[in-house]
Amino acid sequence: MSEIPLKPMSRADIHRLETALMIATLLRPDVLEKIKSAEDRLTWIDSLAVAAGALAREKFGMPVSKIADELGRSEATIRRHLTGKSEAGKLIMETYRKFAVDGVKIELPTGFAEPSEISRLKEELNATKRELEELKKRVENTKSLLHQALDLLSK
Repeated sequence: MSEIPLKPMSRADIHRLETALMIATLLRPDVLEKIKSAEDRLTWIDSLAVAAGALAREKFGMPVSKIADELGRSEATIRRHLTGKSEAGKLIMETYRKFAVDGVKIELPTGFAEPSEISRLKEELNATKRELEELKKRVENTKSLLHQALDLLSK
């Protein structure tokens, strides 16, 4: 995976930072809860995307007017996000500050499994399926033996 700079130097860096901010913010347990309870989820997620895009472009050194043009929003909306006056802007800025302190790390919330855990669980599931099939065969064999025994007893 390519490095995600906190101070973008190119368009590609802007997009990497924007994406990292968006994903890391969306995966926060408190944000997931807010999205679940939000009446208009798409608007909420769109606001996060605009705030992430605005912050990444600001860190690149782009003026607010250009950010507004690129993101198709008003300058006032961009300023609200960048000053943390909007909920989305505040959340994105918290994620950025966390990146600045801890490095860019995107953590899965509780309830999501790591890739190694997923592999282990798949293997366990397949073993359980094989065991279930074996038990089904035993039950069928036992039923067959019981039917034969009942036939012998009835004669």
